[in-house]
Amino acid sequence: MTNLPSHSQLLGGMSSAQFLAEYWQQKPLLVRAAWPAFSNPISPEELAGLACEDDVCARLVRQSGQRWQVRHGPFKETDFTRLPSKRWTVLVPDVEKHLPELRCILEPFRFIPDWRIDDLMIGYAAEQGSVGPHVDEFDVFLLQGLGQRCWQIDTRPVTPDNYQADSELQILQHFEAESEWILEPGDMLYLPPGVAHFGVALEDCMTYSIGFRAPSVQDMVADFCDYLIQRSAETGRWRDPKLSPADNPGQIQPSILDQLQILLQQQLSFTDGELQTWFGRFITEAGTDLSPLPTAEVPTPTALADKLTRHEQWQRCSATRFAYIAQADHAITLFIDGQAYPLAKQDAWLGKLLCRQVSFPSSALLPALAQAQTSTLLLEWINQGYLLAADDT
Repeated sequence: MTNLPSHSQLLGGMSSAQFLAEYWQQKPLLVRAAWPAFSNPISPEELAGLACEDDVCARLVRQSGQRWQVRHGPFKETDFTRLPSKRWTVLVPDVEKHLPELRCILEPFRFIPDWRIDDLMIGYAAEQGSVGPHVDEFDVFLLQGLGQRCWQIDTRPVTPDNYQADSELQILQHFEAESEWILEPGDMLYLPPGVAHFGVALEDCMTYSIGFRAPSVQDMVADFCDYLIQRSAETGRWRDPKLSPADNPGQIQPSILDQLQILLQQQLSFTDGELQTWFGRFITEAGTDLSPLPTAEVPTPTALADKLTRHEQWQRCSATRFAYIAQADHAITLFIDGQAYPLAKQDAWLGKLLCRQVSFPSSALLPALAQAQTSTLLLEWINQGYLLAADDT
């Protein structure tokens, strides 16, 4: 797709800074013609075919009365041919990872850091198809690609007792719309976390959902504690050489609690560098099983130079996450799929390039050959499958 909208066009005339200050995680925004002349890069039939593949986590949602039933893929072609003409939806997440050519749909949204962007999910709904009134705990842009869909929203808080007990979709039992819009192709609705919404297809339609990562505090604390445990070598066991005689053998004495507090504080202490390393690894860990495939095709620096010369265009593996943290003296730590790579000043340009762009000409990578260390890193990343020649994908 070549008709990518500017940030201002995508956001209804406002700058990305204004949107982030006034709307992001605060209130919904409807933008008419956010993506003018949007052209569907995938047909409903192709999306259904993708939902039949073994490594695709598709869902099929059907409505029966006020209940919604969900089935998980992979599906068979007959699963779709047997469906009724109305009231069903197929949802396919991580489409940009399965079809790298659709990654360009995410490009206009990259004014938000990459580590926050989760995936592109495409949904096809038959007439009156819906996944029910529900709440998401993450930000989402809903871009209408085909047909018309009616969206209703309710910004009032949702109480915990307002969910259907036996629904994995977190369907709301009671929903009363505050606002309602009909979206045409190219229109877009932004919803912050916690806003109840209910979309119903007025005709056969496709919706492109750009969703954002929102790890729970519980998950982050658990993962960070695991990191601290793995960081710490075995340091022995509990010792109390100055133990006093017990008046009551069932009492845990205050001195023991003081000793325990000191011990745990020592084990749970961490430096700024350790926090950075943990978070960079945590937030770039692959969210799917679509790991890049290592290759032995480029075993030497000489072969690397030849490969860069032979292939004019390169790109990041669509399933790989890149991010970096700036360090002192213009160095950076580059994170790729949960792995940390400290890059000195002379190598930092390459890490920044790989984080800024998802595709680049070989001429942008050739300067890496001038430094042995940079060349070695680039060779490793290509061998790991993090970087691919565009004509090899």
